[in-house]
Amino acid sequence: MATDLQIAARKVASTNPSTGETLREFECASEAEVQAAVARARAAQPKWSELGARRRVATLHEFQNLLHKKKSDIARLITREAGKPYVEALLTEVLVVLDAARFCIENAYSFLRDEPVPHRNLAMKTKAGRILREPYGVIGVISPWNYPFSIPAVETLAALVTGNAVVLKPSEFTSLVALELASLLQAAGVPKNVFQVLVGDGATGAAIINSEIDKLIFTGSVATGKRVAQIAAARLLPIVLELGGKDPMLVLDDADIETASSGAVWGAFANAGQACLSVERCYVHRSPYDRFIKACVTKTKRLRVGNGLDAESDVGPMIHERQLRIAESHVEDARARGARVLVGGSRLPGLGPNFYAPTVVADVTHEMRIMREETFGPVLPIMQFESDDEAIRLANDSEYGLAASVWTRDKARGEALARRITAGSVMVNDAVSCFGISEAPHGGVKSSGLGRTHGRLGLEEMVRIKYLDSDRLPGMKKVWWYGYGESFSRQMEGFLDLMFARGLGARMRGALRSAGIVTKGKL
Repeated sequence: MATDLQIAARKVASTNPSTGETLREFECASEAEVQAAVARARAAQPKWSELGARRRVATLHEFQNLLHKKKSDIARLITREAGKPYVEALLTEVLVVLDAARFCIENAYSFLRDEPVPHRNLAMKTKAGRILREPYGVIGVISPWNYPFSIPAVETLAALVTGNAVVLKPSEFTSLVALELASLLQAAGVPKNVFQVLVGDGATGAAIINSEIDKLIFTGSVATGKRVAQIAAARLLPIVLELGGKDPMLVLDDADIETASSGAVWGAFANAGQACLSVERCYVHRSPYDRFIKACVTKTKRLRVGNGLDAESDVGPMIHERQLRIAESHVEDARARGARVLVGGSRLPGLGPNFYAPTVVADVTHEMRIMREETFGPVLPIMQFESDDEAIRLANDSEYGLAASVWTRDKARGEALARRITAGSVMVNDAVSCFGISEAPHGGVKSSGLGRTHGRLGLEEMVRIKYLDSDRLPGMKKVWWYGYGESFSRQMEGFLDLMFARGLGARMRGALRSAGIVTKGKL
């Protein structure tokens, strides 16, 4: 393991993926700096929690106002650092965060109120119970580069509004966006030690996982997520893992091909395909297969690839050379195994260092890497199926289970098939956009992760559950206390008959046998 000095000496650079321009260099936060930041967060968190839900909500309201005023500046920064078209930065990042703030503002107070617990057990009728939701303390967030604003902000807002402090380690490729998030939150009134950003590389992230945080929210690759889970398990650190997907799109024989093909092209190429919810496997019924492919090819050829700051650009660059090589290798493997590359399939060096042409690949099979491994690039692989049962089998034949979509004119049929797909979210006649629904939980099954963000379930991940019980008759000894004996045993048998025996007669006899149980002497 690297020493503290070695970690501190390392640097990371924020680079514009469209141009290769270095925007800024940062020194990585050292292990000692991570520990100090977590200690500051722990010291600041109680006062933040004691403010109460209403004042924390007011702070989020101010954050929402500030973000709205700076929406264009934030979107342009996201585009410069992550590459996506400016309008996508507005829609999939700024809008998502504004709406997440709205959700927290509207729901936090009622969510955090004590929840009465009814008592149906007759023996417990003297009890009054409530569920309390209390903050964990310090939440660690490790976020990715593909949605550098919306992913950490949504998780952070839920953590803050429920009374936690947050230590965020953003991707080393998108540190500037995370620092801008911190600036907005602090300007809105969040104390600087309650939300801190620690810039760094993988070693910095490892230091956070090994620090004295109370819970970790991690978004990243399956391989890294498994290592995170192993480290967390050693000390029973609660975690939420969002580990990506290989999302299937099922186009049924009755689908509207014009609409479905547009959905496939956008779902595969938005953010240059670098989304965990991207359409990465497209299955089309044999009857519209050729028409669907033709429509996708035609629409893909119309896409304008270029710098995201150019208003005419539909598709921007990939984040870096390493990610581009993965997409490239998947396409070449498919081509070598007999698939048809109908459009794209090559780099676009004339545009910049990280551009890859939007690519449609037909006649793929599950023997190809492009249908097994996460591509995370602007590639749409299409495969034919014969029946609904085969489509479900193919959709579920994956280690991933994040999201999926079904395309059909028959809503009931689409929803019936959706129930059979193993995934955290399934959309009928749309894809990807479920991430923008603040009320909807986000997360997956199988290798796609554990736990949920967004919505009420996302808020639940940010709190510890405590059951609080008060006795209405504090001066009365309880019948189940000591003072056992043969008579008490018979009375308890009768009491169980009173509560659970079948038939009125049996219950009445049980009531007679249990008579006197309350007045029985106890120690």
